[in-house]
Amino acid sequence: MLMRRAFRSKQPTRILRSLGALRAFASKSWICEDERYLFDLNGFLVLRGVFSADEVKQANDAIDHHLKEIKERQEPELRNTRAKTPLSGDGVSGRKDLGGALGWPGSHSDVFRRMLADPKLVPYYHELLGVGYRLDHHPLIILQEKGSEGFCMHGGTIDCSSGKYNQHLAYGCHNGQLTTSLLGASLQLSDHNDGDGGFMIVRGSHKSHFRMPQGMIDGELYTEHIHQPVTKAGDVVIFSEGTVHGAKAWSADHQRRIALFRFAPCTMAYGRGYHERWPAEFYEGMTVEQAAVLEPPYATRLDRPVITDKGEVEIKSRAAKKKKHDRQVFGTPYF
Repeated sequence: MLMRRAFRSKQPTRILRSLGALRAFASKSWICEDERYLFDLNGFLVLRGVFSADEVKQANDAIDHHLKEIKERQEPELRNTRAKTPLSGDGVSGRKDLGGALGWPGSHSDVFRRMLADPKLVPYYHELLGVGYRLDHHPLIILQEKGSEGFCMHGGTIDCSSGKYNQHLAYGCHNGQLTTSLLGASLQLSDHNDGDGGFMIVRGSHKSHFRMPQGMIDGELYTEHIHQPVTKAGDVVIFSEGTVHGAKAWSADHQRRIALFRFAPCTMAYGRGYHERWPAEFYEGMTVEQAAVLEPPYATRLDRPVITDKGEVEIKSRAAKKKKHDRQVFGTPYF
């Protein structure tokens, strides 16, 4: 409650500072030119070693504690691939999905909450989504056993299946500023070696102008253009949902584990998981920075708490007279 009251205060920055909520990030406040070029070139980046081995173990231990809550996609209506294609695996084992990690009690949620506002990640979120970025989907933990199906190719600024412009996922670059309507951020909780399977992406497809051949969507054709990044546990893969992507069937003996987050600019929404407010348990014990990312979609100048490049939470407010005028006109301080 204290954090929420701070957001609504007339002097939020001063109050949050008194709570010890405003502190500088101990990391760079922008991404380098090489990273900007490579993201624009490929539509994704692999950020190496964002989380330590101990933090990966903490996250995996938390998952182990919630294994009974896993739901496996076994029914035909829940499958993510076309039968008897290279992506469908053994045709029996389905992807295992687990939600609710932000609301897990005690330390079980700590590592997953760090994905919201970790100092190592915020510069990339700001670069690609802008200040005031927000969590758009419920975070999803994905587990796969050997033989488990992958996911057919999907997404794209030009939708890979229909060939139509997809403003909900679109990537762009305007006057040197990278933009994406929806950003994926995937914490790797197991190693993904060459040939293991898992996340795959078509480099540069965020700037393609045509639909993808069906055989490529199903992993049957032009496989030389389909890239599976090699990652280690603790890495984070960030990608524009405007870059066509999917997942290969899992072929390694060890279990695949990732935690997938999707973020959007402050005024945009694809998912409806928040529906005015996320589950109450998500907020319990959160830092002010983390809670700021859970705000619903609205512009930064409408009293939105945002994380600055210095790591402070600040709120930009419109003039009191303008709010008073809008209240008189609309019955609310916000138009």
